[in-house]
Amino acid sequence: MPALILPAYSSVAVERAARALEAGELVIVPTDTVYGVSAALSCPEAVEKIYRVKGRPAEKPIALLVDRIEDVDLVAARIPAAAKTLMARFWPGGLTLILPRQASVPDIVAANGPTIAVRMPDHPVPRALVRRLGQPLPTTSANRSGQPSPTTAEQARRELGDGVSIVLDAGPAPGGVESTVIDPTTNPPIVYREGAVSIAALEEALGVTVVSR
Repeated sequence: MPALILPAYSSVAVERAARALEAGELVIVPTDTVYGVSAALSCPEAVEKIYRVKGRPAEKPIALLVDRIEDVDLVAARIPAAAKTLMARFWPGGLTLILPRQASVPDIVAANGPTIAVRMPDHPVPRALVRRLGQPLPTTSANRSGQPSPTTAEQARRELGDGVSIVLDAGPAPGGVESTVIDPTTNPPIVYREGAVSIAALEEALGVTVVSR
């Protein structure tokens, strides 16, 4: 069945999307960087479906979106000082932090690894979904693996087709560039992807040189 496309700011959009997520379905959501595809953290089988729909390699974890810094405590085993510095400087925004995960986080979200990736987007729609669901939201770019990340709802719909049940359309993503990914638990910190936040900005905030991989 073709995905239902809803204006993201309509009165029913977040509630209908949340119900779909709770039912184990996938939803395309707008963010401040690019459009993402989301599943409920409470439905590991739905997170597994993200991998199938995208053709995503099993060893790549899926980031968790949060609404408040306090939400990170739900999924991270600890938050080092460097991570707190970056949260204060760049959240909400296009920076994803790699942190040690809590054992309660499903293995499928972390690709069976010891860490999780967490971000607070600067966009009201995914954050409203997090509040409605009461838990962080597993979300990754709404594209087939290896293809460019979509910046509009229509691009995302074309990429993932019938694999999702609802598309929330909020117009073009304002950032248009994926988030930067950094592991602030290492010495020096490691940047795995440079995107919306530059390496220079990270180094200025942390007062140290970072490594790019």
